[in-house]
Amino acid sequence: MSWEPKSTTSVVGAHNKTAHAQKYLSMSPSVESTIGFSRRFLNLIMSSSCISGVKSLYCFDLMYQELFYPSTPPPPTRFNKLTVNLMDSVGLPLSSFDLRASAAGDQCKIDCFPLAGSEVVCADQSGRAFRFDADRRRAGTMPGLHKPKSMPLALFVPNPRADDDLDHVGYGSSLFVMERFPRPEAGFSGAEAEHGSDQFEAFVYRNTRMSTYVKAWHCQQLPPPPFVREPKHWHSCSSSRSRPEISSYAVLGGGSHICLSVNGVGTYCLDTARHTWSEAGEWTLPFHGRAEYVPELKLWFGLSADTHHLAAADLSSMDCRPQLVVGPWKEHRMPEEWKESQDPQLVSLGSGRFCVARFFRTGANNGDFGDEPIAVFTGVEVVPPVCHVCGATNGRVQLRMIPHMSKCLTSNGSTIDEVF
Repeated sequence: MSWEPKSTTSVVGAHNKTAHAQKYLSMSPSVESTIGFSRRFLNLIMSSSCISGVKSLYCFDLMYQELFYPSTPPPPTRFNKLTVNLMDSVGLPLSSFDLRASAAGDQCKIDCFPLAGSEVVCADQSGRAFRFDADRRRAGTMPGLHKPKSMPLALFVPNPRADDDLDHVGYGSSLFVMERFPRPEAGFSGAEAEHGSDQFEAFVYRNTRMSTYVKAWHCQQLPPPPFVREPKHWHSCSSSRSRPEISSYAVLGGGSHICLSVNGVGTYCLDTARHTWSEAGEWTLPFHGRAEYVPELKLWFGLSADTHHLAAADLSSMDCRPQLVVGPWKEHRMPEEWKESQDPQLVSLGSGRFCVARFFRTGANNGDFGDEPIAVFTGVEVVPPVCHVCGATNGRVQLRMIPHMSKCLTSNGSTIDEVF
């Protein structure tokens, strides 16, 4: 793996108290999906509080850092400033992987995009990329982005069957990378509107042009959602923060489409095989951030758009705006003095189990917690009701949310960017 000097991205390595782990290079790009299976690891991407352009990947083993009771959990806890010290604290794992971008002039930045399991694709401020597998401690080359992204979001669509089938000539697994606040693009009309954009790209695993029996990762530009090139949506574009924001997104149809909702604009669906867009409607999904399909419950789960609490909707039909059919549910209550410092995140652990990650500043000296960033990870489980004769009522699905353990982590000033 090599890049031009002064514009490289590298895996610094796995650190522990005794040794540095060896770095490996792997050209095996097949990605396995973990959807539908119970996850063993919970992964954190953290930005260094001291060094720019460095992020660390930590992998929590949920067999040892348990978030779920083996049997029926106790009633939900309402924490206050007196009882919050009873919450279990966790420390960062001794072993971590530092992902570093070499400076290019005065710029030094790295973005990490989760794949499946403990795999990530990393891209630096020049768009140069590599893939890292924490489970196997291996790094592999990846094609670079056509243009680096300023505030990106990514959505991974696994397709392991196509990846492993050499006779399959279509697209395999795909990682879609896009600007969260896309800028307007002028000068496109008619067929030109389908031209690729450097704001929307995809890492796609497919056959190479050299041989139909060799597959590799490719990076290709995609046409943007139609609103990017429609003048009626250009009224607020003075800065990236005032542009329309992609506020929620999901994978639909087992990977046949991805769906994006844009605040103040509407919802669009991308055909992942043809890379063509369609407008679902001038409404947005009832979620904030990513919603994920749970096959055991046949619903999409995410954090609700208004309260940011766990909820579910049926996205199998996009003919009209989907409504929440269960939730929103609030897990354990934190002390009123604690103020959320960044958006919460939801991770599906498989089989109807989730981890809700919330981020706080305590605002005062509360026993063991000073005024420092605190992350609280709560295991929650969604199950059908015990009484199976209870059907849906007024369009609401009868499911129960069971909160399990909450554990807190003080990050020593570092920022947790991603939980997956």
